[in-house]
Amino acid sequence: MIDKVFLDHPRSVEESYLEHAAFAGKFSFKLFLAASAALVHAIIPCLFEKTASTMIAEMYAKTHNRGK
Repeated sequence: MIDKVFLDHPRSVEESYLEHAAFAGKFSFKLFLAASAALVHAIIPCLFEKTASTMIAEMYAKTHNRGK
């Protein structure tokens, strides 16, 4: 049960539990920053015009082939 809950997925992307936790934590923070930029852009359209979309594209590039 512990393996299934905590270790199966990290192994599927060739990471230890701690490596995966660090990666996911950084990813979460970057999503927070992208969301913040998008919110500021929603209020003041001339600011952060491409910031969120650029950040999301970069994050996708780092994750779309993991574990394959």
